[in-house]
Amino acid sequence: MSAPRDAIVELRKVRKTFRDQEVLKGIDLTCKKNETTVIIGGSGAGKTTLLRLIVALESPTSGEIWIDGTNIVGLGERETNRVRQKFGMVYQYAALLDSFTVLENVAFPLVEHTKLSQKEITERVVDKLGLLGLDPSVIKKFPSELSGGMRKRVGLARALMLEPPILVYDEPTSGLDPLTSRLVDDLIEEMRERFGVTSLVISHDIASCFRIAHQAVLLIRGQIVARGTPDDLANGDNEEARDFIVNSGVDVRAIKRVGPRSSSAEAPKEARTVETDR
Repeated sequence: MSAPRDAIVELRKVRKTFRDQEVLKGIDLTCKKNETTVIIGGSGAGKTTLLRLIVALESPTSGEIWIDGTNIVGLGERETNRVRQKFGMVYQYAALLDSFTVLENVAFPLVEHTKLSQKEITERVVDKLGLLGLDPSVIKKFPSELSGGMRKRVGLARALMLEPPILVYDEPTSGLDPLTSRLVDDLIEEMRERFGVTSLVISHDIASCFRIAHQAVLLIRGQIVARGTPDDLANGDNEEARDFIVNSGVDVRAIKRVGPRSSSAEAPKEARTVETDR
């Protein structure tokens, strides 16, 4: 049986066991195209293991994982590598290589997976950085010379270079102050709207979840205990979900969802000015 037409990621009865410890216990999950799914849960819930299974860095003990219409369980290495290219990974601190320039960092996927000339690669890097509000002169800089906002955008540019249909964010707001966290939430939605990608966010940040999630999934002790809109989790019948949100200490009633951006806008104000923010 194939995945539903509007599903780009689907897990069916996925289990993962390490030695005698079952970390994931029969996960069923569907992520729809061009939506943002946020998987929340505390430490030890199994979020990282779930992420590694979805992006084909590990195989499940049992179950099926469908990515863009293909069941990836049991694929050979060459086919698995093709599947991995469907994902753009955005890490917590951008994970830029300190000894590489911005050009070298962003170009890395093209160098690894294409046969483009250096001129073509540079043109594509400059173009993608421009779409994200960064001046061409930034390509000569090193990560240590960039502001936090610039590093985030450079990391996003790298993730987008192979034009993947899915962007995966691993704890994107962890350790950030509330203002910067809101800017990251804005970026996640901006990428989804501008490039038509599906966003999959692994997080423990309840406030971020309420700002951006179309689907919120609560993972506790390796099991999905609740799913739906953030409001469904906060106001529904599932006691574990309500308790998790209450114990986060976040007043979800005061959170305003990230709104759609004007399609005619070149870039948000923060993007247009960030290249000079040191």
